[in-house]
Amino acid sequence: MPLDGFVLVCFNGSNSGMNSSYFTLDLDGYLTDINGILVIGSNSVSPVPQLLIDSNILQNGADAIAIYQADEVDFPEDTMATIENLIDVLLYDTEDSDDRDMIAIFSQDPRFTDIQQINEGSSNNTNSIQRFVDSKDNVTYTVTTPTPRQLNNGSGIVFNGISISVSKNLYGEDESFNIIFSTENPVSENLNFNILLNNDSFDAADFSGNTSITIPANQSTASTTINLIDDSDDEGDEVIKLRFDELQSGFVALNDNIEIRVVDNDFTMANFGTPINPTFGNVTSTQPNGYYNLLDNTSGESLRQALQDIIADPNAVRAQTYADVTDILKSADQNPLNSNEVWLLYTEQSRPKLDFQTSSDNTHKWNREHTYPRSRGNFFSIEEDNIADGMDVFWETNADSTRHANSDAHGLRAVDAVENSTRGNQHYGEYTGPTNTQTSFYGDVARSVLYMEIRYNDLSVVEGFPEGFSGQMGDLATLLNWHRNDPPDDFEMNRNNMVYKWQFNRNPLIDQPELVEYIWGNNIGDVWQQALSLQNLASETLSIYPNPAENKISINGFKNRGTLEIFEINGRKLGTREIQPNQDIKLFLNNGIYLLNIISEHKIWIEKLIIK
Repeated sequence: MPLDGFVLVCFNGSNSGMNSSYFTLDLDGYLTDINGILVIGSNSVSPVPQLLIDSNILQNGADAIAIYQADEVDFPEDTMATIENLIDVLLYDTEDSDDRDMIAIFSQDPRFTDIQQINEGSSNNTNSIQRFVDSKDNVTYTVTTPTPRQLNNGSGIVFNGISISVSKNLYGEDESFNIIFSTENPVSENLNFNILLNNDSFDAADFSGNTSITIPANQSTASTTINLIDDSDDEGDEVIKLRFDELQSGFVALNDNIEIRVVDNDFTMANFGTPINPTFGNVTSTQPNGYYNLLDNTSGESLRQALQDIIADPNAVRAQTYADVTDILKSADQNPLNSNEVWLLYTEQSRPKLDFQTSSDNTHKWNREHTYPRSRGNFFSIEEDNIADGMDVFWETNADSTRHANSDAHGLRAVDAVENSTRGNQHYGEYTGPTNTQTSFYGDVARSVLYMEIRYNDLSVVEGFPEGFSGQMGDLATLLNWHRNDPPDDFEMNRNNMVYKWQFNRNPLIDQPELVEYIWGNNIGDVWQQALSLQNLASETLSIYPNPAENKISINGFKNRGTLEIFEINGRKLGTREIQPNQDIKLFLNNGIYLLNIISEHKIWIEKLIIK
């Protein structure tokens, strides 16, 4: 039977749902099978439904699901339940109290005056509510084991199920793998069918092998071998979607749409290190000439305002959607050691870009972490945030557009999905990261959160751990300490450049980290002047004595308080400390060559130190 002109509607009976629609599915173009059945469900159902939907759509609770002779446009989201054009309805719950309001609505239909809400069992159960009609047209329901693609009373045509099996779901692009097809019962005559493997960028150029399969008469298995082609293109990791093209009448797929990952061995590496093995100076800021000129000769609140006028300029800055942020992070947080991976903020590890979380399963997945938690700042997604519409489609934004903090990529990072849940909305200082990590993210999150305070008028960073959700976040002292002891590296500068391509604004605390002291720290009230370039600074005299040294040095040539950063010659950072001119500095270093960064009054010196 063709189902043109019918629509399936799900209603939410909770207090917040108010008996209104939350999901609508147009059935135009679909047919029931030889038994009069159309199964709608996720790919995890076996046999596989004719109409696939995501696995997390249908809700638990005191709800209803109905069929109408209508169109999808007749039921926009939040449409109240109605009996107009109603064909049939099932009210159900999951050990919940009956929804009297919902029952009253559908009881207005003379056919359903005695309608009841059927208890399916506890939430997340695997039960099936099955409908039975006797010879006198009396309708009853039974809660039992699901029987997809079969009539509830056991009559009708029983299909022969066919399954697909592969030994692994991950291969290198130069490997081969076998696919085995098995039917539940031997076939009475040759069963011919085709399979498909293409998905997104994975196509016929990426493999060879027979995709036309025959299970011989009186047998129940067949196989084919797929050879993955090792090309020289950096395509990124790809996913095969192994599926039946079409099966003959009388056969059903027991599983389908099997995903197999093909790992690309042509990934590229950046010329800078990861946050746990940082490099400095390999990546330069892409800020336009004069980008920070408004800051010169300002101090205090005037400096704050001048900074906001740059990074929240409504004539320049662009706000992207929350879905776009996923694409931004794939480039901004790309693992320097493998272009097919992202670098995860708290757990200090890489993960394939393909492992972005798209369902309730967050194990071994990555997702988007708000360094300034959404609940603390009172900003959330809207419906349009679900659309990734690209770099050139954007919202206009300004300092009062706090909602746009939801998708500001300077305040979002790629993070292990489980660790994201662990952090929750804790303030930094309450949350200090997983145990046994190198805390390479401390400075990154500090500069991210402090940026958010300047960018958005309704957000602030305060001392301590404020309660509630009033737009305040802590702890300022912790964040200042993290900033001072973990300065911006090449990874952070690169992500600043990547985000700038999308948003047309930068995080100035990465470009000019000493701004933190002038706004929140030791130089509050001092007049700001932009830092000189490294090339100009190299001409100013600074001396380290003695050099070579054993366990103590003194640094001369700067006038006021400064910061000393110590790096191994391979770029790995060993530590940071505050220093004063002519101060004896004790060192506990092994014999070798080290690089020292000395930062004071917007000036930076890079010096070599030998420990003997």
